[in-house]
Amino acid sequence: MDKLRSEEKAIYAKNKPELERGIKGVQTALKVLRDYYAQDKDHDAADGAGSGIIGLLEVVESDFSKGLAEMNAAEEASASEYETATNENNVAKAAKEQDVKYKTKTHVGLDKSIAELKADRTGVNDELAAVNEYFAGIKKECVAKADPYEEKVKRRNAEIAGLKDALAALEGGDASLLQRSSVHRTLRGAQVHRQ
Repeated sequence: MDKLRSEEKAIYAKNKPELERGIKGVQTALKVLRDYYAQDKDHDAADGAGSGIIGLLEVVESDFSKGLAEMNAAEEASASEYETATNENNVAKAAKEQDVKYKTKTHVGLDKSIAELKADRTGVNDELAAVNEYFAGIKKECVAKADPYEEKVKRRNAEIAGLKDALAALEGGDASLLQRSSVHRTLRGAQVHRQ
């Protein structure tokens, strides 16, 4: 837009003085011819030719003046349009520069928030891993695991076999077992007396 305006202005600056010189030249020629034909009565016969030339020069002067007026009006309109567009562009540019500043500030703030949130997430993930590890350890220690059915059957069969052996020993009168039983009763009695 600046380039086009510069070109238009250069053309106007070049053509305006030429048109003004042309108008001045035609006006000078008209003055000379009018003076010449007004002073010289000998040319009354050639008056028609002089009138024709003067009329033609008057048309040329009118065309040059009209062209100059149109060129001046076009230049003024173009300059006004350029000024208006330049002002609108400056306002739009200032608004966009402010938008860029605001969006850059927002962008920086969001980047900072993202970095902080990533750091927070890393910390929380580390805490979660530690808690899960601790929970797995506690779970091993605290949660009762049900023994498989086969294991329960083996233990019960072993307990039944032990009880059968004990019953057989009691019925058979095993002296060593009886002695232990009496010692055990004696110790119990001593403990009861102490209390």
